Amino acid sequence: MSVASVISVLDDDPYVRAAINNVLESRGYIVHTFASAEEFLRSTDSNDTSCVIADVQMPFVTGIDLLRQMRAQGSVTPFIFISAFPDESVRVRALEAGAICFLGKPFAASDLMHCLERALAAGERS
Repeated sequence: MSVASVISVLDDDPYVRAAINNVLESRGYIVHTFASAEEFLRSTDSNDTSCVIADVQMPFVTGIDLLRQMRAQGSVTPFIFISAFPDESVRVRALEAGAICFLGKPFAASDLMHCLERALAAGERS
């Protein structure tokens, strides 16, 4: 793990953001949290992030829409999606859009860390 890895966490639920932030910071990552895709896109952090962990279901711009928008702009930042409604059709859409992982809420910290390791390895290859 690179200590300098910046992870951006996007979820409209402040408790989910805080929980993921705590898990990642305890493992040495720099974490930036956002309540929406729009907030993330307005931030300069969107350019420096090593990985995006985003809720699929967010108001206005969904996580999948954000991923598609970033890919259209040439970004290769790896994405991990989380969802409180992890049905198969949503999982398939997320993975087809280019997500590295898809986790249903609630998920184990170990599952998140496994996905993050895969995402950062993929980001280093791109």
